[in-house]
Amino acid sequence: MQAYVRVVRAISQLCGFFAAALIALGVLVVCHMVFVRYVLNYNTIWQTDFTTYCLIAATFIGSPYVLMTRGHVNVDVLPYYLGARPRFWLALVSASVSFVFCIVLAVLTFLFFKEAWDNRWVSDTMWRARLWIPYSSMPIGLGILTLQYVADIYNLVTGREPPFGITAERRA
Repeated sequence: MQAYVRVVRAISQLCGFFAAALIALGVLVVCHMVFVRYVLNYNTIWQTDFTTYCLIAATFIGSPYVLMTRGHVNVDVLPYYLGARPRFWLALVSASVSFVFCIVLAVLTFLFFKEAWDNRWVSDTMWRARLWIPYSSMPIGLGILTLQYVADIYNLVTGREPPFGITAERRA
């Protein structure tokens, strides 16, 4: 199981790098769009859609990295003031509920992606992008996020990581 945790952490880290690259690419495309539109006076066709799809993909694909690094915004007032045992159970319940939610969302987004693939959906813009490409980021990101939750729950249950990342030193 420790090998599983290492592999999932490596994949989550790759997802973080990929999400950062997507954001950087989106910024470059916006700069290109500004140049083409306001300096060259040409119409822009694909840039707005591409940037939107990059940011959405970065959100979904980057989510496992955010979970792994505990980079999400959270309010830990309740866990901070709970004792060790209630904090553990709160962490286990919240991670389990989140895990189930991610499974459901991963399945639903996969079905959405598959429908776009089967029906050859394209965007309603002039670019006519094949929508299965940006939609694929949803089940991929949520699937890896689900795997990261399994690793987090395992680390929590086995005591390898403290609940909510709150250690005795941090409380002092």
